[in-house]
Amino acid sequence: MRAIRAPCIVQGMRVRMKDIATDLGLSVVTISKVLRNHPDISEETRARVLKRVHDLDYQPNILARSLVTGRSYLIGLIVPDLIHPFFAEIAKAISRVIRPRGYSLIISSSDEDAGLELLEIRQLLARQLDALVIASTAMSGDHLSQLRKHGQPYVLIDRNFPGTLSNFVGVDDVAAGRIATEHLIRAGCRRVAHIRGRKNSTGEGRLKGYKQALQHHRLPYSMDYVISSTSVDTNSRQQGAEAMRVLLQRGLRPDGVFCYNDPLAIGAMDAILDAGLRIPEDVAIIGCGNLHYDSALRIPLSSIDQHSHIIGRRAAEIALDLIGAKEQPPVRSVVLEPALVIRSSTRIPANTGSNNKPLKITPARKHSQKRTSRS
Repeated sequence: MRAIRAPCIVQGMRVRMKDIATDLGLSVVTISKVLRNHPDISEETRARVLKRVHDLDYQPNILARSLVTGRSYLIGLIVPDLIHPFFAEIAKAISRVIRPRGYSLIISSSDEDAGLELLEIRQLLARQLDALVIASTAMSGDHLSQLRKHGQPYVLIDRNFPGTLSNFVGVDDVAAGRIATEHLIRAGCRRVAHIRGRKNSTGEGRLKGYKQALQHHRLPYSMDYVISSTSVDTNSRQQGAEAMRVLLQRGLRPDGVFCYNDPLAIGAMDAILDAGLRIPEDVAIIGCGNLHYDSALRIPLSSIDQHSHIIGRRAAEIALDLIGAKEQPPVRSVVLEPALVIRSSTRIPANTGSNNKPLKITPARKHSQKRTSRS
């Protein structure tokens, strides 16, 4: 009598790649190539394998693959706040790029605490992540030496450290501050205030652009019109409202306000309206980030578009290049040109159309990419 071979896959047991290979009469290498979308496989074989993988709900053993390849297939993202829409959009863009390459994203928050950021970096290093993407809240780049010491690939986003040779993707913050302030001035504002960011590259850059615009239009700069917040990425709306209330108590209140980011601007708008003032007739206001929640606002907010999706995409591409490089590639710095998006919160010139229709104005110079080599 002919012996009946027992099935190699038993219901309730964890399915292995080896089991699928035996079940289909194929090699483990062939199964692996199909799962990695390798082109050296016939369409018929690919279809057979994928159908069996689907039927069995097969889940690859990432740990086993890591032991063979030396990679965790994980990329870490450290941001100041998990709720901030700007960083959420960046995370989404990163995931879209790395997912087809078999990578997953681990997201961690520093809560705008440099000490907590360093702790998160150490914990992610212990997990042996393949690369890190960091929107740092630190005032200096000293903590990055730990990453370089361990040979850890990393990319800075949004915030950079002058004098530190690090891969970076972000917007031209000086231009962002200048464009926002000039828009308020051209809209008729003469007492332009600034609710500024922290003393890092983004905060200092946007403040510098604000000052440049005032100087160019021969308007005085007054420290009374510049308000600092204790935090700009966490509790932002509350911080913006508190800063605006301080500005409204000035002897000569501002008639225009440029806010470091959109959440601060939304809080400032709340304070203006609560004081019985009109936007933009009494106080015009503009933010930075161009985040997508205008339908939730009483007055649509003018803003500076930082191209968050491009920042995420380019950061992911650089991270993957660093992971796959046999030799350390030159340091890359990608600096994007900001764009003005006009809505109802600023005085719109008559030739720009309806107050309720967003008008996006991109500078003539396109997105710039600056490259520097590691010395």
